[in-house]
Amino acid sequence: MNRIGFPPVVRAFPGFDRIGDQTLVSDSVSVMRIGPSLPDQGLTAGEGCIFFDRVRLVLGDLGLTTDAGIWIGNRVLVNVECYLSGEGGLTIEDEVLLGPHVKLLSAGHGIHDEHDSIARNSITHAPIVIERGAWIGAGATVLQGVRIGAGAVVAAGAVVTRDVPAFAVASGVPARVTHARKRVGAKSEASNVPADTSAMTFASGVKRWFHSKTSRST
Repeated sequence: MNRIGFPPVVRAFPGFDRIGDQTLVSDSVSVMRIGPSLPDQGLTAGEGCIFFDRVRLVLGDLGLTTDAGIWIGNRVLVNVECYLSGEGGLTIEDEVLLGPHVKLLSAGHGIHDEHDSIARNSITHAPIVIERGAWIGAGATVLQGVRIGAGAVVAAGAVVTRDVPAFAVASGVPARVTHARKRVGAKSEASNVPADTSAMTFASGVKRWFHSKTSRST
């Protein structure tokens, strides 16, 4: 099948420690890192992932903290111009969808330190975890120390400063949980309020594409 607008399949890419089979990475993706990886650090991506144009992955100086790392599962879609900060540790589990311009920020700057200039104050770190099957909408920002639960949806443009439960939908600045997804064949843990099913529809389409590609390669 002739596909237009998809990156090429790669087996290696500058800055990555490991890339799984059938993963696509645009040649405009960039990685920022200093120094070699320790055993629990580094940048890895699983099978069947897609990294679209101008994605930026940041590990920083691996000698400054043992927490630095970006660990990406299987069949993860990272859309155009996402910024993934792994200085404090970033875990993205299987089948996560990151919309265009998403920012996952596991590091920041101390604002209550001794210096008037923020640039002179300490760097803060805390891990981010995006659990399996979640969808982070276009332009959303997830700040350090946050866990997004399995199957959760973060609305476009949201700024997430606290954990989002599994299968919940969060929106706003700062983000608040508004309702739970309505799951086919199961009741949500949070509520029975019907949810917008557009996330499920989009995810299903991407999964069908992944599965068809995988079946042709085996």
